[in-house]
Amino acid sequence: MRKAPRWVVSAVALSAWLGGAWVLPATAADAETLKLGKALAFDVQKGNCLACHMMGDGESPGDIGPPLVAMQARFPDKTKLRAQVYDPTLNNPNTRMPPFGKHKIVTDLELDAIVEYLYTL
Repeated sequence: MRKAPRWVVSAVALSAWLGGAWVLPATAADAETLKLGKALAFDVQKGNCLACHMMGDGESPGDIGPPLVAMQARFPDKTKLRAQVYDPTLNNPNTRMPPFGKHKIVTDLELDAIVEYLYTL
């Protein structure tokens, strides 16, 4: 297992200091959504986030994209995170990240579950 770079540890510490790292316990319905979101994010046929990003407890992550840490601090407005996953080309036309929603790689419900999971990182 790779050791996280110092700036990642700093980002996590900053998130905790800002209060972004504290997530309330999920309800049963929320737990199912988070479970689905994680499964989709790790699924090579759907989200495949690990191909490019270090995240959560994922094994053998890629390093093309930024680590998915301190997401609440980085995206205080969850709708902006959803928009980024839906169509990242709106913020960066030259991005390598595929527009998961725009190209219908995932459904709207799957996208919502992925975003809910990412928001816990």
